[in-house]
Order: sequence, then structure tokens, then C-alpha cells
Amino acid sequence: MRAVLDANVVFAGVGWRGEAHHCLLAMAKRRITVFATLEILDEVRLLVAERGNKFKHAPHNFLAWYYERVKLVAPAPLGKQRSRDAKDDPYLACALTAGAKFIVSRDDDLLALQKPFGIQIITPRELLTKLTRTI
Repeated sequence: MRAVLDANVVFAGVGWRGEAHHCLLAMAKRRITVFATLEILDEVRLLVAERGNKFKHAPHNFLAWYYERVKLVAPAPLGKQRSRDAKDDPYLACALTAGAKFIVSRDDDLLALQKPFGIQIITPRELLTKLTRTI
């Protein structure tokens, strides 16, 4: 199953052991293949630099693992802005190039799009529910 993880999902996944962490575990178990662009990875790095001091443990090993395993793609051209927040369009561009079925996010601006270009925008919990249904 091909997916794009929002930078905030990756950030939460490396810092805490909640639903976002379980999404990364699904990636580790090869239940999902995760794609990103350089712009998305830069957003993850920025989040860690700005807010990484909130973690109880250093996330650098987990982040290094993520950076090694994520599949890099070049963003597809979208033409006009698609999301209410222009910073969310790179996720759509990445998912289009990757042929991803899902963008996993908790961002209300992305979730409001529902299914642009046939790509479902879902929460980490919804992804985990879909994965348990396919066992």
C-alpha cells in the first residue's frame, strides 16, 4: 500500500509511541511503502529542529532510519493551488507522482480535501484501521 505521511505524522511518530508511531512501524514491517519529496523531508527536519526538544529521547536514530527507507520522488506539477493552505500542496504533488492511495495527516486543511485526484486523505487512526482490515 503506497502512502505519503505528513511531516507532523513523522514528527509525532519518532517522538512518541501513539498512532503516528504505529504508522512508522507499519512502514518498517513493509505493510505500507512511504514516499516523500525533498520539500517534505525538509519540513520534517525543520520540525525536529524547532520542536525536537519536546522529545523524551533523542529521535535521531529513528529519523535516520526513516530518511534511509522513505522513497524519494520528484513532485508532480499541480497547476493551480489545490489546498486551502499552499504548504499542503506538496503532499498532493508527491502522492500523484508516487501513485499513492493515501496521504496520512491530521491537518484539517488536507483532511477537508477528502479525495483529490482519487487520493484519500486519512488520519493515522484510519490508516491503522485499514491495515487491520487487510490482515
